[in-house]
Amino acid sequence: MSNLLTRRLALLADEKHRAVLDGGLRGIERETLRVDPTGHLAATPHPAALGSALTHPEITTDYAETLLEFITPAEHDIAVTLQKLDAIHRFSYTKLGDEMLWSQSMPCQLPAEEDIEIAWYGQSNMGMLKHVYRRGLALRYGKAMQCIAGIHYNYSLDEQLWRILDERENPERKQSAKAYQSDSYFATIRNFRRYSWLLMYLFGASPALSSSFLRGRPHKLEHLSDDTLYLPYATSLRMSDLGYQNDAQSGLSPHENCLDSYVATLTKAVNQPYAPYAEIGTKKDGEWVQLSTNVIQIENEYYSTIRPKRVIRSGERPIQALCSRGVQYIEVRCMDVDPFEPVGINVETGRFLDAFLLFCALEESPPISQEQGRIHTENFARAVKEGRRPGLMLQKDGVDVALPVWGRELLERIRPVAELLDRQRGDTAHAGSLAVQAAKLDDPDRTPSARVLRELRANGGSFSAFGLRQSEHHAAYFRSHPPSAEEAAYFEALAAASLAEQAGMEQAQHGSFDDFVAAYRNSNLCQNVG
Repeated sequence: MSNLLTRRLALLADEKHRAVLDGGLRGIERETLRVDPTGHLAATPHPAALGSALTHPEITTDYAETLLEFITPAEHDIAVTLQKLDAIHRFSYTKLGDEMLWSQSMPCQLPAEEDIEIAWYGQSNMGMLKHVYRRGLALRYGKAMQCIAGIHYNYSLDEQLWRILDERENPERKQSAKAYQSDSYFATIRNFRRYSWLLMYLFGASPALSSSFLRGRPHKLEHLSDDTLYLPYATSLRMSDLGYQNDAQSGLSPHENCLDSYVATLTKAVNQPYAPYAEIGTKKDGEWVQLSTNVIQIENEYYSTIRPKRVIRSGERPIQALCSRGVQYIEVRCMDVDPFEPVGINVETGRFLDAFLLFCALEESPPISQEQGRIHTENFARAVKEGRRPGLMLQKDGVDVALPVWGRELLERIRPVAELLDRQRGDTAHAGSLAVQAAKLDDPDRTPSARVLRELRANGGSFSAFGLRQSEHHAAYFRSHPPSAEEAAYFEALAAASLAEQAGMEQAQHGSFDDFVAAYRNSNLCQNVG
């Protein structure tokens, strides 16, 4: 344990400060495809009974019309967050008819590209902006990529915790509280880059996929069965180079050593033309096909395993929010959907993530050089494609080290953080989760990815059949646990309000979509960074 981590843990363990450990917030965004009873992609539009995908705060769609996204309110305790996520699922099942929610990160068997519908958000300018952005994604990455699902874990610490650390470590207060907090979240992100390979080993759950997904793209996967491809030691093919990748983004690696350089890199990418996209143009036969011909259309097109975030105001862009008010929370984006859990993640995983992320926040985190960044990326890539390979080595401080050895060392460094959280809670939930993860390092067969492959091999090797079976199990659970009258009334009210809000936006519409896009694209200039 570093001296800095030791000092910070002692400070937060003090009786007068310990309550700030309860003050952070946890939110989850869970993506999941709607499928028909045979396990094929649903051909129906987003159910109107769920509300408006444009304006509903908890139930929307991601890139494809059939890719639902459930967004929990932010809560102080991950257990409460998961209860809220469970309630969203149970209500949604009352509106799905005979459709089900797909249990996997990698998609079911997909139809032809032209039969995968891009998400639709109505006729308002903002709704059309979201739709055209997704047309651009289809153009750039293909529609199959828009059917990949994940779990996004939103994490913040009590702002008072940052104040306590700032006052102790910087008594002269040479920077603003906002700047210190942003710098601290970027330090957290850098440590996440160093150590997130561990999350992929422990929680990766996509070692196989349907052969229809690759659409004839070249690959080095092996055949598990006629309809299934895999890698024998993979943990997460979703997070490998089979996911969202293209040449335009290959050179895009925003510096995460400070907010200024991060924002500058994304701002440049949003404004820098890319020749192959320029050849296509923004319109075809007078119809919009992408928002711009630049490296990325908007900031969210930059696909990263973790992002600094700020809740945005109406009409505001993510870069603007970060510029003006600093980093408020981080979004962890590398977690696979757990196919053995009805909501895709369990509380034990959440407890580990909380300990891991607090460790990343409190531990020393020097700037990352370009070469170090390359090594972190390589370690992550090895973990997702061959994490369970016996003897797999990662690079650490210029030396090769076995993945399990480094993993155990990391768990020992995280342990005092977990114990501090448990002392505040009065239980052993975080330490207990660490023990479960340690067992996975001792025995790779305990990992979710190994469990998925065992299930596949025991049942004919078909990813599609396995996904359908798990989806049916989860559907049975949710249908046998319908929402309470109070829960149903809450979601019915949200749905009605969201539909009314969308209708109001469309009725109040003024100005052309062309002008709206132009104004939106011109709104990314940042002032007041720092």
